[in-house]
Amino acid sequence: MTNLQPYLDFLTQTAHRAGRITLGYYQTGLRPDFKADDTPVTAADRAAEEFIRGEIERQFPGHAIVGEEFGEHAGEGNPFRWIIDPIDGTKSFVRGVPLYGVLIGLEIEGVVRAGAAYFPALDEMLCAADGLGCWWNGQRARVSEVASLEQAYVCYTNVRNMEKYGREKAWQELNRRAFALRGWSDAYGYLLVATGRAEVMLDPVMNIWDCGPFPPIFREAGGYFGNWSGEEGHNFGEAVACNAALLPTVLKICGAR
Repeated sequence: MTNLQPYLDFLTQTAHRAGRITLGYYQTGLRPDFKADDTPVTAADRAAEEFIRGEIERQFPGHAIVGEEFGEHAGEGNPFRWIIDPIDGTKSFVRGVPLYGVLIGLEIEGVVRAGAAYFPALDEMLCAADGLGCWWNGQRARVSEVASLEQAYVCYTNVRNMEKYGREKAWQELNRRAFALRGWSDAYGYLLVATGRAEVMLDPVMNIWDCGPFPPIFREAGGYFGNWSGEEGHNFGEAVACNAALLPTVLKICGAR
């Protein structure tokens, strides 16, 4: 079995250092460019990803890499692949909102085994590796034990995507039943669920780099991260995170079309 501790140490250190790079651009009036899909990208995104890629290539030559800004570098059959989102929440970042994160996951033979999500403007680090626990700023992180949806906080990114991707019925049911719905979006919502400050975070559309670190984070925090049908993982193009107590209820609702 692979010793994941060195990889977890590398992940957290690299995410932290990349995050410090982003802070050099944060709240400076930086103007974004727009990619073909009309999503923003900035010099900060590019600089952070270039740094992360450089560190991986120096430390782990031959490993595969996939990142939001510079695509995929094949590892020629290597079972290790690094998944990078240098700034998750660029729309927040360019507006000076602190709810953005640096995401790095390590996939081994198709399964993410270690990951780190660092929120530079808040200085919050969430990281985990299989068998090594989930850690939030040096303390063990656990999902909440809230077992009633009527007492639960449900987080989301973009309400318009619920209808666009055929999830309006599920969204209406959550909206009707949940104690509170909060648009603490992008990776920050997943941080809140993993640390017990919210119960559910859901996105009807997700890229692989948006999901990178979260499967081991939620496994080790005692929760669930996967698709809307109950399959754990990061490759589904959608995501739900939930505590264990509410998972059956949430999956039943999420299955509604």
